[in-house]
Amino acid sequence: MSLKGKTALVTGGARGIGLATVQRLLQEGASCIIWDCDQTAIELAKTRLANCGEVTSDTVDLAKSDSVDSAACQAIDRHGHIDILVNNAGIAGVNKMLWECTPAEWRKVIDIDLYGVFLCCRVFVPGMLESGWGRIVNIASIAGKEGNPSASHYSAAKAGVIGLTKSLGKELAETNIRVNCITPAVIETEILKQCTQEHIDYMVSKIPMRRVGQADEVAALIAWLSSNEVSFSTGAVFDISGGRATY
Repeated sequence: MSLKGKTALVTGGARGIGLATVQRLLQEGASCIIWDCDQTAIELAKTRLANCGEVTSDTVDLAKSDSVDSAACQAIDRHGHIDILVNNAGIAGVNKMLWECTPAEWRKVIDIDLYGVFLCCRVFVPGMLESGWGRIVNIASIAGKEGNPSASHYSAAKAGVIGLTKSLGKELAETNIRVNCITPAVIETEILKQCTQEHIDYMVSKIPMRRVGQADEVAALIAWLSSNEVSFSTGAVFDISGGRATY
């Protein structure tokens, strides 16, 4: 599975699943671009990846179209084109019942976790169409299939990512661009710091393997979906849930 000569852009690439994905894609020969909202985290990630391959970065607010458009122009100016887009960035938001959430709390999760995916696909798909090849991997969640209590905003956003993936996959089915998403269960990353222990315990209790997943396990699936080896799957949902997923 070689990605030599490919350029990959990973949102939320400075930590967690995103950083593990950048590491794996570099191992497979790709050049990588990290998009993140945290410049300090970006610099730490680039230091960690200094000997792994070609890595550039941009500080981006994925909830704002102007920020995404500007960063996309910079990335294309540097690399010429983007072959692989991994829409990984996301937040968990507060753990509250739906009726306890403020409109601002609910909207913030939707804006980053769903609207940001739309903005990134919108800006990079035309270039993939022009070059005649592309891979888009969207990071949804098992919550998007089943819904998690006290996480209505996150569950709704991730369900939206699944629907977006299916729709865009069909729109591009007759091209050489493949669009798929994955639905992880609980993965050991910093996003868990945004959740209460009660919420984490609830999520782990649903996993037959009785453990959380690791970021490098997810990165391996993303790398495969980013490759030429995936040619007959598009608009599809791939589970990585320790057995939790039932459909």
